[in-house]
This record gives sequence, structure tokens and C-alpha cells, in this order.
Amino acid sequence: MNQLYFGDCLDVLKELNRKYPSGIIDLIYNDPPFNSKRNYNVLFESIDLKDTKAQKEAFADTWSNVSYHDTLAEIHELDIDLFRFLTALDGIKISKGAISYLTLMAIRIWYMHKVLKDTGSFYLHCDSNMSHYLKIICDLIFGYKQYQNEIIWQRTTNTGSSKSIAKKFSQDTDTILYYTKSSKFIFNKLFREYGKDYFKRFKYKDDLGYFRWSALKTFSSERLKEWEEKGMIRHGKNASYPEYKQYLDDLKGVPMNNLWNDIFHINPMAKEKLGYPTQKPIELLLRILSASSNPGDLVADFFCGCGTTVAAAQKLNRKWLGVDISHLAIKLILKRLSDPYSDDIKGNILNDIDLSGFPKDIDSAKELARHTDKHRIKFQDWVIEVMIGGVSNPKKSGDGGYDGYITFHKSMDYKSKGTGIIEVKSGNVGIASLRSFAEVINKQKADIGIFVCFEEQVSKGMRIDANAQGKLEGWNINKLQILTVEDLLNHKSPQLPGMGRMKHFDESNERLENYVEEKKFILENNLN
Repeated sequence: MNQLYFGDCLDVLKELNRKYPSGIIDLIYNDPPFNSKRNYNVLFESIDLKDTKAQKEAFADTWSNVSYHDTLAEIHELDIDLFRFLTALDGIKISKGAISYLTLMAIRIWYMHKVLKDTGSFYLHCDSNMSHYLKIICDLIFGYKQYQNEIIWQRTTNTGSSKSIAKKFSQDTDTILYYTKSSKFIFNKLFREYGKDYFKRFKYKDDLGYFRWSALKTFSSERLKEWEEKGMIRHGKNASYPEYKQYLDDLKGVPMNNLWNDIFHINPMAKEKLGYPTQKPIELLLRILSASSNPGDLVADFFCGCGTTVAAAQKLNRKWLGVDISHLAIKLILKRLSDPYSDDIKGNILNDIDLSGFPKDIDSAKELARHTDKHRIKFQDWVIEVMIGGVSNPKKSGDGGYDGYITFHKSMDYKSKGTGIIEVKSGNVGIASLRSFAEVINKQKADIGIFVCFEEQVSKGMRIDANAQGKLEGWNINKLQILTVEDLLNHKSPQLPGMGRMKHFDESNERLENYVEEKKFILENNLN
């Protein structure tokens, strides 16, 4: 089955290396964070509540805030040359954020090399800030003889106002480092189409089609004799070489080089645009996968983000493995893979994905909830963002009495916006907890409240109290709804007007898209 992991890719890589010490993956493409210190404000929901921020920072580049010394000690045990290089950098005038980023990338790339098959290929997408350091790291891990190409992707030619006033050349390219694990690797030669003027050279025609006379500079005597007998050779009086009939239909195109200037970044109005700031066009991944893998091969992306690699793999009939540390990224990938299809096909696609890292039954849900405060926060995020499709409250302390929220349309003409706030309980729950949440609903002036806990925690009195809060005006929907974890695992969702919730995708704090989803996307998939 195709594999989608929620969690740190290092944990997944170590487990894969333990299970498959000789390697299992045919092609790895990675587009990791660029150490840019940017916050990726991706999934955005506008909401007017007093005690919450207006947006959820769903994807964040946090490399520079991570302590890297423990990882350096681990690298010391794995690869002494890699350790010496990183500690040498640590001793000179390079920012600690850069050292942290390179250290965390180095150990992951080291394990990626381990899980590749001997015939496997590795592509690392990076920008000019880190590419020179990352190349040395890859040289040390793969061996400099296994370096194949530095691919320069010209992602844009748009100058823009900021570029026009900058006192430097505009930065329009990314770097993709291409390595292989050994000299016995898969490579399918790719070709570009010829320009229109090139075809004008084929001005002759016979029964086999259009052709031109072209110099035959390398040939065997057997081949020359064979072509002469077929009337495909002529000898010019002053020509240094014999000429042969080169047919237009036999041409494959111009061999692809390492300058890719024919695939541009995603237009803001493009259909494939998902609102993910670093989203790469699928044509870029289709090219890489076509060159370095074959149908049925296993392709992996350990920083899979919005899932362009896995979408390309699915399109080209490759098996795939994707990992991301953001549960919102996992949710977005499931939606991306299934949305284009009808419900019956969509179910088959989702059932063919082995989703790891989320609770799959009530026991694993309780396991996630029971241990530490940190784990309870993860439990809350899973319930709110994955199972309900809402947004977690950024404030984990002093949160105003609720853990998350969801927005929806209160009217069928989509002109009136509604808000539901969510409270998730994993510990002791009683009727007092429910009554306290009812007060928060009124204080926050929310339209509805969704109270989530385990089935065993719900009493008859709680059900009576919830019903006593009345209905949402104009709808036969309870203002206070009790939803159990068991309900969520059985694909039951909150009652919302018309079952329509609003989703907003945002980039650079400018709303690009505001649309209504008629069906809940994450609850439609079977998390098994």
C-alpha cells in the first residue's frame, strides 16, 4: 500500500532502515524548509472572536530554534567525516540557526542514503542560501563520484516591483542536487520538443514520410551497407561524410539538459494552487519521476508538504511514501488525492493509503490522550483539525475556555457566517465542565459549541443540559452538541447548517480563495 506518515521523518527513516537494511526506495525527492525563518501561514480561517488570533500558523520553519548538539553527538557515532565538517562550521562565523538546520538535515540525508536501493536516486531541492553547504554534506554521504547534476530550475521570469528596485540581480532560480547511490542507477533519458523552425529543415518526402539529408559521422561498415541497399545513403562530391535520410517521425527531441527553464511556478489562479507557499508545480515532479523511476517503483518524499510528489507518483503509476510533521499537511494531501474523483472511486483511493501516526481505534486514541500535557495538546489537535476539520486555538494556556473553532455559513445564500467553538476533554469530565463550556459559548458570542470527550464520560444529565441550551436560530441544530471520540472514529461529524463549512487558503496574508465544501473531506477517509 501507499504509505502516509504523520510525524518526524527521522523516526520514520530509522524504522525503515531497521526493517530494510539493504534499502527499499527507488527514488527520493525532498523539498525541505529553506532555513528562511518564515512562518508559513497556509490554512487560514477568518474569525471574529475576542480571545483568539485571526489565523492559524499551520506550517512553520522552526529549524533555527532547535537544539542540535544531541544530533551532532549522534552523527559522531554514524559518520566521523560528517561530524568533523559540521563541527568545523560550528567553530566559525556562521549563524547557529544555519548550523542547526544543516545538522538536522545531515542526519536525515544520511538515513535517506541508507534506505535507498543500490539503483536508487536522490534529488534535493534547495535555494542559494544553503545549497553550497548541502552539496558538501551530500558529497560526504553519497560520495562525490555519485554526484550527477546540479539542476537549475528557472521558476519565474517575473521581475515584480520589489525586484525592479533591488540592488542585485533578481533571484529567479532554485537548485536541485541530483545524486545516486551507486553507478548502477535508473535513468530514462528525457527530451524536449524541437522548435518550429527546426521542422522546416525536413523538406523532402517519400513513402515513409518527411526527411532531410544529414551527415553520418559515426557508423559501422555493416550499417552503412545496410542503409545503402535501402536507398537511405547518398555521397556528396565534396562532403566529408556520407549523408543519410533522417526521418522526422524518428526524432525524439532535444536531449534534456540541467537548465530547466520551461516549467514555471504555479500561477495564483491555477487549478493546482492549494495555497501552500512553497508548493511546486506537478510538472516539475513528473519530470523527475519520469527520469529516475519506472512504473511500480517506490518513490518517497520525507518533507511532503502539500503532496506534489505523491500526486505525481500516483499519476505515473508509482508506489509512494510520504512523511510530514504537520497533521494539517497530512489532511491536505488526503484531500488533494481524493477530491478529483467521485465518491466510489475516492473511497478506493483512500483505502489504498496506509496512514500512520494517527489513532485508528478508541484504544490508540486513549493512548494519545492519557500521558502528558504535551500529548493531550496533540490529542486536541487531532480531534479538532483532523477529525472535525476545524482550527486549534493558538493559545494553549489562557485559551479563553475553548480549544478550537470552526466556521460555517448560517444561510443558504452563503452571506451569513457562523462560528462554532470546540472544547476537547481527555481527563476528568462532569456536568460542571459542560456548564462551564456553555458559559464560554455565550461569552464568546459563538453560534454553537461542540463538546468532545470519550463516550464513557458522558452522563444522562450532560445530555439533558446540552439539549436545554436550545437550537441555533433558524435551524434544527443544537446550540450545544456533545460529540464523543467514538462518534468521530465512526465518521460522525458536528451538525452544521447545510453541512457546509468554510475553508480559506491564504498566502502572504492575502486571501486567495473562499469556498464552501459541501462534504467534509477528512472524515470521508477511513483512517485505517
